[in-house]
Amino acid sequence: MTQLSNEDIDLLRDSARRFFSEQMPVSAMRKIRDDKHEQGFDPEMWRGMSGMGWSAILIPEENGGLDLGHHSMGIVLEESGRTLAASPLMSTAVLGATLIQSLIQSLNGSTQKAPYLESIAAGDLVVALAVDENRRHRPHDIRTTGIQSPAGQNSDAFVLNGRKTFVLDGHVADRLLVLARTAGTDDDELGLTLFDIDPKREGVTITRTHMVDGRNAANITFTDVVCQPTDILGKKDHAFASIERSLDTARVCLAAEMLGAMSEAFERTMDYLRLRTQFDVPIGSFQALKHRAAVMFCEIELTRSAVYCALTSMDNGSDTSPKLASLAKAKASSTFELVSNEAVQMHGGIGMTDDEEIGLFLKRARVAQQTFGDVDFHRDRYARLCGF
Repeated sequence: MTQLSNEDIDLLRDSARRFFSEQMPVSAMRKIRDDKHEQGFDPEMWRGMSGMGWSAILIPEENGGLDLGHHSMGIVLEESGRTLAASPLMSTAVLGATLIQSLIQSLNGSTQKAPYLESIAAGDLVVALAVDENRRHRPHDIRTTGIQSPAGQNSDAFVLNGRKTFVLDGHVADRLLVLARTAGTDDDELGLTLFDIDPKREGVTITRTHMVDGRNAANITFTDVVCQPTDILGKKDHAFASIERSLDTARVCLAAEMLGAMSEAFERTMDYLRLRTQFDVPIGSFQALKHRAAVMFCEIELTRSAVYCALTSMDNGSDTSPKLASLAKAKASSTFELVSNEAVQMHGGIGMTDDEEIGLFLKRARVAQQTFGDVDFHRDRYARLCGF
């Protein structure tokens, strides 16, 4: 991994902030939502982000990437959160890229599917991870089955049946990475296998869903989808460890995006408190609002520490990364809920209208809180990882 100097990190942050504020402001997200954009993101802006090298940040140099580490990706996502920018960065450059790398490593350095990494780094490929099957995030509770054909009936093939929900960018993905149960019982971490599937394959039905924050996901149904052994990524029956590592990366990176969004919501609210007057004085001078603002500020700084600590831990390959990932996601979820609620309330009646952008941050908070596990999921996971 290439270590960036403090000066390089500042340059990365400045360039990301300038790109998102100028090219992908909140108004761009609003337009995508209002126009019911077919893809859910601007392909031209995605090419621009790839041209900046951001799709290659987590990919090794030998596979066409930059290998700049999780901290660098966190900085970019933090700045994207400030403008609620919609792109396949999370689904593809974070989840897809890290999962494929992990699976390659599980095969003792095999180059299986390595070309995917080059395409992801270049911004030419969008991948979607299909894991969850219920309303809540339970990555090990997999009911989608991959049953091997009986002897004499193309016994090498697998037949997939099941349904996946909340698949980020699932309706525009070029490849679907599908977790299915090939052995074991429900809730068992063993017996899970990852399949690489063309979304146009017979038996795959994709239904786009529009979320409250204007982003998109998809529900995907698999009906007698035939898969060959060559469609398996990594080791058969042993995909869960790689899935969990990739999800932890996504959880921390999403927490970084949430940090940027809550910071922007807080700053906008402070500007409003200085501007809005009652009784001929700015409402920001009222002691009750000062106290609430101070609480928000402290909680945001605590969240920043948790997120940066988790990003650093991942770059260092620390054994504490899973715990810190859950800590960062849980803290970001609770703080973003607090800040988004307070931001709308402090804006008063106008904060409830769609014309005022502050409400868009609240909607984003509600979706981000549930993505990759909510507060309850990660508090429980953190406790279990700590031995409780």
